[in-house]
Amino acid sequence: MAIEGSTATTARPTGATQLDIADDLLGRLRATATEPRTDTQLEALTLAVAADLPVLLWGEPGIGKTAALTQLAEALELPLTTVIASVHEPSDFAGLPIVGDDPARQGVPMAPPDWAVRLVRAGKGLLFLDELSTAAPAVQAALLRVVLERRIGALQLPPGVRIVAAANPRSSAADGWELSAPLANRFVHLKWAHEQDVVVRGLGGTWPRATLPMLDPGRLAGSVEFARRAVCGLLAARAALVHQLPQSETRRGGAWPSPRTWDMTLRLVAFATAADASREVLSLLVRGTVGDGPGFELLASLDRMDLPDPELLLADPTAARLPERGDLRQAVLDSVVAAVKARPERARWDAAWALLVHALETGAPDLVVVPATTLAHLRREDWPVPAAIEQLAGVVTMSRAADQAAARVKATAGTGS
Repeated sequence: MAIEGSTATTARPTGATQLDIADDLLGRLRATATEPRTDTQLEALTLAVAADLPVLLWGEPGIGKTAALTQLAEALELPLTTVIASVHEPSDFAGLPIVGDDPARQGVPMAPPDWAVRLVRAGKGLLFLDELSTAAPAVQAALLRVVLERRIGALQLPPGVRIVAAANPRSSAADGWELSAPLANRFVHLKWAHEQDVVVRGLGGTWPRATLPMLDPGRLAGSVEFARRAVCGLLAARAALVHQLPQSETRRGGAWPSPRTWDMTLRLVAFATAADASREVLSLLVRGTVGDGPGFELLASLDRMDLPDPELLLADPTAARLPERGDLRQAVLDSVVAAVKARPERARWDAAWALLVHALETGAPDLVVVPATTLAHLRREDWPVPAAIEQLAGVVTMSRAADQAAARVKATAGTGS
């Protein structure tokens, strides 16, 4: 141990230069470990990569997008090929024309760049297109075939190659451009943000481990059927969602719905179902493919797909198992009342009242107010009032009184008295 004020120095290996010692220190700093850890954005990225869909990570400079891709490639044992899109010409992606001995008969082939040849030779890899938002429009146009068709010049990338890109928002990009609508519509857009505890633990030497999702072989067929039923059911009811090209240039450079992105969404729903992914992960993927509005509508319809059949509830209302979530419970009660309205019969009307009583006893009272009011208006003159109404009358009266009181308070506040 050195004593304060002494001139003693640490012993160095014989023949080692200062650069050798510096390299040793750098090696120690680069040595990190990984650990299994719940990381929603990393899980969403790996699921999209497993589904073989191009992913675009959006984040501010220095947020860790490149580091995440490097770690992902190592974890998946894929060779990483990084291409800075902004420093390339369109011909670097479309291919350079090579004139042969007889171009009139043989044509002029488009020679691919060396990095594409290396990917084909390896048969697999992670192609990382960095700085996408600083690529000029002509370069973005040349990337269309690369991202969608996996073609670079005359070369076809093998199925084992996955494509991930990264971009900075235009406000923080160096000479940035808005992403063109055709190119943006080919990606799953994921917003990449730092999480303090992940960064702190990572700088301490341990980062989250990226792993491919565990797909259950027994759930594959059911996952495909579920995904198709979910997407097709929504689009059949909401035709306007099939294709919505945003009006603003900025929004066109993000996620928006089209037949192409709905097909991507269907694939992601199937993969998330087979992997039993969390709702948070599925939400990131769906909204990153078709946009927030259509994505939330699909997520809501997914919730409703698992709701009980109103006819089964009417057949045995006392044994009904209603959802715990308030919005889903409300949807179930509304569907039961709608079923009675579609086929009004006394036995079905009585069963609906019994179900409302069951809902009142097992959940929030205010959820039965609207269904009870609607159901009361469906009564025929020759139908006797069921005893169940007695139990619900107090709840309905109290709710109406509360609404009237709230209206009076609002009116008083409006007059300033």
